[in-house]
Amino acid sequence: QVQLVESGGGLVQDGGSLRLSCAASGGTFSRYDMGWFRQAPGKERVFVARIMWRGGITSYVDSVKGRFTISRDNAKNTVYLQMNSLKPEDTAVYYCAASYSASSYYTERAYDYWGQGTQVTVSS
Repeated sequence: QVQLVESGGGLVQDGGSLRLSCAASGGTFSRYDMGWFRQAPGKERVFVARIMWRGGITSYVDSVKGRFTISRDNAKNTVYLQMNSLKPEDTAVYYCAASYSASSYYTERAYDYWGQGTQVTVSS
């Protein structure tokens, strides 16, 4: 069983930056693909970014490319999401997730474990 705890959310102005962290425990973190999803008010949870355990390959949704960076520190069992040039439309609850084999990494069903989420609010 893997436990995931997100942190780093908060209120930031349009154009600002935040770094989210997701600390994992209870499993072999280095062998998991890790993803970030977000859920805006009244909308479904959607894929944001992922990083593979093998080779650190990353993928992003088009709307965050060039602004967000996902990274991981296997020694600290932590995955990060650096978010720059934030926009009001980035406002959402952000969730991290872990998967043994995220072949369909952009879908929720590919992930086995989820954190509780952290709120990010971008004011205009």
